[in-house]
Amino acid sequence: MNEGEPAKLLKACGAFWKMIAGWVTWPLQQFDPLTCAEPLLNLLAYDRDIARFNGEPLALFRKRVAYAFINALGAGEIAGFIAIFERLGIGYVELLERQAGIDWDVIIVRVTDSQIANNADLLLQIIRQYGRTCRRYQFEVITTTGLRIRAGWNQGEYVCYPASLGVSETENATFGAKL
Repeated sequence: MNEGEPAKLLKACGAFWKMIAGWVTWPLQQFDPLTCAEPLLNLLAYDRDIARFNGEPLALFRKRVAYAFINALGAGEIAGFIAIFERLGIGYVELLERQAGIDWDVIIVRVTDSQIANNADLLLQIIRQYGRTCRRYQFEVITTTGLRIRAGWNQGEYVCYPASLGVSETENATFGAKL
């Protein structure tokens, strides 16, 4: 049975049923937002309350739709909000709440300047969709820079030189510099 016409029939039947199995399993494969067809992705996005903003790449839109439920779940806390930024590939972010000298309802979002430049619309969309109600968000730019410090020993004396800012005496603004 492994030779001749029966082997050809076996091969043809195997290819036919493999094609039928692909047709039957195709609808099940369309529930994955990372691999489904784009018209079905739009339906999944509507179901998960995700809107595509202007100029958004398809790969990023697929990620936003895929992680919609878990992003909504963790949006109320700082760790969850930071996880949203990591899942969507924005990178490192710091969130600071209730800072001294700033209104209590302001949340400071610290990101790098390249993150703001590359993902401005995405950052605003994340804040709009997952941000806390009755809170205001303020972006601060953080920059990393290299610093070299050399240690040494000097047998000198300790001297304090006072300095002033050059303002009028009524403002009482005096600063000190120490060596």
